[in-house]
Amino acid sequence: MIPGATAASFLLVVLLGAMSPGPDFVVVTRTSLTGGRRAGFAAGAGIALGVFAWVVAIALGVAAVLTASAVAFTVVKLVGAGYLVVLGVKSWLAVRRGDYRDLGDDKAAEPLKAGAAFRQGLFTNLLNPKVAVYFLALLPQFLPADGSTLQTLELAVIATAGTVLWFCALALVVGALKRFFSNGRVRRGLDAVLGSVLVALGIKVAAETA
Repeated sequence: MIPGATAASFLLVVLLGAMSPGPDFVVVTRTSLTGGRRAGFAAGAGIALGVFAWVVAIALGVAAVLTASAVAFTVVKLVGAGYLVVLGVKSWLAVRRGDYRDLGDDKAAEPLKAGAAFRQGLFTNLLNPKVAVYFLALLPQFLPADGSTLQTLELAVIATAGTVLWFCALALVVGALKRFFSNGRVRRGLDAVLGSVLVALGIKVAAETA
Protein backbone atom coordinates (compact mmCIF):
# COMPACT_ATOMS: atom_id res chain seq x y z
CA MET A 1 0.00 0.00 0.00
CA ILE A 2 1.07 3.57 -0.66
CA PRO A 3 1.65 5.46 2.63
CA GLY A 4 -0.99 8.10 3.39
CA ALA A 5 1.47 11.02 3.32
CA THR A 6 2.85 9.88 -0.04
CA ALA A 7 -0.64 9.48 -1.47
CA ALA A 8 -1.62 12.98 -0.29
CA SER A 9 1.52 14.50 -1.81
CA PHE A 10 0.91 12.71 -5.10
CA LEU A 11 -2.70 13.89 -5.17
CA LEU A 12 -1.57 17.49 -4.65
CA VAL A 13 0.92 17.26 -7.51
CA VAL A 14 -1.72 15.73 -9.79
CA LEU A 15 -4.16 18.52 -8.92
CA LEU A 16 -1.57 21.20 -9.65
CA GLY A 17 -0.74 19.54 -12.95
CA ALA A 18 -4.43 19.33 -13.92
CA MET A 19 -4.90 23.01 -13.08
CA SER A 20 -2.19 24.13 -15.47
CA PRO A 21 -3.60 25.56 -18.72
CA GLY A 22 -3.59 23.04 -21.55
CA PRO A 23 -5.79 21.07 -23.96
CA ASP A 24 -7.73 19.32 -21.16
CA PHE A 25 -8.55 22.63 -19.48
CA VAL A 26 -9.77 24.18 -22.73
CA VAL A 27 -11.86 21.13 -23.70
CA VAL A 28 -13.67 21.00 -20.34
CA THR A 29 -14.33 24.73 -20.47
CA ARG A 30 -15.68 24.54 -24.00
CA THR A 31 -17.85 21.49 -23.39
CA SER A 32 -19.27 23.11 -20.25
CA LEU A 33 -20.18 26.16 -22.32
CA THR A 34 -21.80 24.21 -25.14
CA GLY A 35 -23.46 21.47 -23.10
CA GLY A 36 -23.70 22.71 -19.53
CA ARG A 37 -22.34 21.18 -16.34
CA ARG A 38 -23.34 17.66 -17.33
CA ALA A 39 -21.24 17.83 -20.49
CA GLY A 40 -18.39 19.38 -18.50
CA PHE A 41 -18.55 16.54 -15.97
CA ALA A 42 -18.57 14.01 -18.82
CA ALA A 43 -15.52 15.61 -20.47
CA GLY A 44 -13.72 15.60 -17.11
CA ALA A 45 -14.58 11.92 -16.65
CA GLY A 46 -13.20 11.17 -20.12
CA ILE A 47 -9.97 12.97 -19.31
CA ALA A 48 -9.71 11.10 -15.99
CA LEU A 49 -10.19 7.77 -17.78
CA GLY A 50 -7.41 8.78 -20.16
CA VAL A 51 -5.13 9.49 -17.19
CA PHE A 52 -5.98 6.11 -15.68
CA ALA A 53 -5.26 4.40 -18.99
CA TRP A 54 -1.86 6.10 -19.30
CA VAL A 55 -0.81 5.15 -15.76
CA VAL A 56 -1.94 1.55 -16.32
CA ALA A 57 0.03 1.58 -19.57
CA ILE A 58 3.07 2.70 -17.58
CA ALA A 59 2.53 -0.13 -15.09
CA LEU A 60 2.43 -2.59 -18.00
CA GLY A 61 5.42 -1.01 -19.73
CA VAL A 62 3.45 0.07 -22.80
CA ALA A 63 4.00 3.79 -22.26
CA ALA A 64 7.75 3.25 -21.92
CA VAL A 65 7.78 1.57 -25.33
CA LEU A 66 5.79 4.46 -26.82
CA THR A 67 8.10 7.13 -25.45
CA ALA A 68 11.18 5.12 -26.47
CA SER A 69 9.97 4.86 -30.07
CA ALA A 70 10.36 8.14 -31.92
CA VAL A 71 8.05 6.97 -34.72
CA ALA A 72 5.24 5.81 -32.39
CA PHE A 73 5.52 8.97 -30.29
CA THR A 74 5.37 11.18 -33.37
CA VAL A 75 2.37 9.38 -34.83
CA VAL A 76 0.33 9.66 -31.62
CA LYS A 77 1.46 13.25 -31.17
CA LEU A 78 0.44 14.30 -34.68
CA VAL A 79 -2.93 12.54 -34.44
CA GLY A 80 -3.57 14.29 -31.13
CA ALA A 81 -2.50 17.64 -32.56
CA GLY A 82 -4.81 17.15 -35.51
CA TYR A 83 -7.70 16.34 -33.18
CA LEU A 84 -7.16 19.59 -31.25
CA VAL A 85 -7.10 21.55 -34.50
CA VAL A 86 -10.37 19.90 -35.58
CA LEU A 87 -12.03 20.92 -32.30
CA GLY A 88 -10.73 24.45 -32.76
CA VAL A 89 -12.00 24.65 -36.32
CA LYS A 90 -15.43 23.49 -35.11
CA SER A 91 -15.48 26.48 -32.77
CA TRP A 92 -14.52 28.80 -35.62
CA LEU A 93 -17.28 27.34 -37.78
CA ALA A 94 -19.78 28.02 -34.99
CA VAL A 95 -18.61 31.64 -34.95
CA ARG A 96 -18.92 31.84 -38.74
CA ARG A 97 -22.44 30.42 -38.71
CA GLY A 98 -23.39 32.92 -36.04
CA ASP A 99 -26.14 30.63 -34.71
CA TYR A 100 -26.14 32.00 -31.16
CA ARG A 101 -29.09 32.44 -28.89
CA ASP A 102 -29.47 34.15 -25.55
CA LEU A 103 -30.40 32.11 -22.49
CA GLY A 104 -34.09 32.70 -22.97
CA ASP A 105 -33.95 31.11 -26.43
CA ASP A 106 -31.75 28.13 -25.50
CA LYS A 107 -34.65 25.65 -25.71
CA ALA A 108 -34.33 25.73 -29.48
CA ALA A 109 -30.58 25.12 -29.39
CA GLU A 110 -29.14 21.61 -29.42
CA PRO A 111 -26.74 21.24 -26.47
CA LEU A 112 -23.63 19.12 -26.63
CA LYS A 113 -24.46 15.57 -25.53
CA ALA A 114 -22.65 14.07 -22.54
CA GLY A 115 -21.44 11.13 -24.62
CA ALA A 116 -19.82 13.41 -27.18
CA ALA A 117 -18.24 15.49 -24.41
CA PHE A 118 -16.88 12.32 -22.77
CA ARG A 119 -15.29 11.23 -26.03
CA GLN A 120 -13.74 14.66 -26.57
CA GLY A 121 -12.14 14.55 -23.12
CA LEU A 122 -10.97 10.96 -23.53
CA PHE A 123 -9.45 11.40 -26.98
CA THR A 124 -7.82 14.72 -26.08
CA ASN A 125 -5.98 12.98 -23.23
CA LEU A 126 -5.24 9.62 -24.86
CA LEU A 127 -3.85 11.28 -28.00
CA ASN A 128 -1.41 13.39 -25.99
CA PRO A 129 1.79 11.33 -25.45
CA LYS A 130 3.09 14.16 -23.26
CA VAL A 131 0.79 12.77 -20.56
CA ALA A 132 2.73 9.50 -20.69
CA VAL A 133 6.04 11.37 -20.44
CA TYR A 134 4.70 13.39 -17.50
CA PHE A 135 3.63 10.35 -15.50
CA LEU A 136 6.73 8.35 -16.46
CA ALA A 137 8.77 11.12 -14.82
CA LEU A 138 6.39 11.62 -11.90
CA LEU A 139 5.52 8.11 -10.71
CA PRO A 140 9.04 6.95 -9.73
CA GLN A 141 9.23 9.85 -7.26
CA PHE A 142 6.27 8.42 -5.34
CA LEU A 143 7.01 4.71 -5.62
CA PRO A 144 9.46 2.79 -3.41
CA ALA A 145 12.53 1.31 -5.07
CA ASP A 146 10.84 -2.09 -5.17
CA GLY A 147 7.44 -0.65 -6.09
CA SER A 148 4.91 -3.19 -7.32
CA THR A 149 2.39 -3.02 -10.14
CA LEU A 150 -0.36 -2.87 -7.50
CA GLN A 151 1.17 0.27 -5.98
CA THR A 152 1.36 1.84 -9.45
CA LEU A 153 -2.33 1.07 -9.90
CA GLU A 154 -3.04 2.71 -6.53
CA LEU A 155 -1.40 5.87 -7.84
CA ALA A 156 -3.47 5.50 -11.01
CA VAL A 157 -6.66 5.57 -8.93
CA ILE A 158 -5.41 8.62 -7.02
CA ALA A 159 -4.50 10.40 -10.25
CA THR A 160 -7.92 9.61 -11.70
CA ALA A 161 -9.71 10.87 -8.58
CA GLY A 162 -7.68 14.09 -8.53
CA THR A 163 -8.35 14.72 -12.21
CA VAL A 164 -12.09 14.17 -11.79
CA LEU A 165 -12.13 16.43 -8.72
CA TRP A 166 -10.50 19.37 -10.50
CA PHE A 167 -12.39 19.20 -13.79
CA CYS A 168 -15.75 18.71 -12.08
CA ALA A 169 -14.98 21.82 -10.02
CA LEU A 170 -14.12 23.67 -13.24
CA ALA A 171 -17.39 22.54 -14.86
CA LEU A 172 -19.30 23.71 -11.78
CA VAL A 173 -17.71 27.17 -11.98
CA VAL A 174 -18.50 27.52 -15.67
CA GLY A 175 -22.02 26.21 -15.02
CA ALA A 176 -22.54 28.74 -12.23
CA LEU A 177 -21.77 31.50 -14.71
CA LYS A 178 -24.10 30.03 -17.33
CA ARG A 179 -26.30 33.12 -17.59
CA PHE A 180 -23.29 35.29 -18.43
CA PHE A 181 -21.76 32.75 -20.80
CA SER A 182 -25.11 32.07 -22.51
CA ASN A 183 -25.32 35.62 -23.85
CA GLY A 184 -25.01 35.33 -27.61
CA ARG A 185 -22.25 37.88 -28.02
CA VAL A 186 -20.25 36.48 -25.11
CA ARG A 187 -20.57 32.93 -26.44
CA ARG A 188 -19.46 34.04 -29.88
CA GLY A 189 -16.39 35.74 -28.44
CA LEU A 190 -15.56 32.72 -26.26
CA ASP A 191 -15.91 30.32 -29.18
CA ALA A 192 -13.55 32.48 -31.20
CA VAL A 193 -11.01 32.61 -28.37
CA LEU A 194 -11.27 28.93 -27.37
CA GLY A 195 -11.16 27.84 -31.00
CA SER A 196 -7.98 29.85 -31.52
CA VAL A 197 -6.46 28.42 -28.34
CA LEU A 198 -7.24 24.84 -29.43
CA VAL A 199 -5.71 25.39 -32.86
CA ALA A 200 -2.65 27.03 -31.28
CA LEU A 201 -2.29 24.13 -28.83
CA GLY A 202 -2.57 21.66 -31.70
CA ILE A 203 0.20 23.44 -33.60
CA LYS A 204 2.29 23.63 -30.41
CA VAL A 205 1.86 19.90 -29.73
CA ALA A 206 2.79 19.04 -33.31
CA ALA A 207 5.93 21.17 -33.12
CA GLU A 208 7.15 19.83 -29.77
CA THR A 209 9.68 17.07 -29.38
CA ALA A 210 9.52 14.27 -26.81
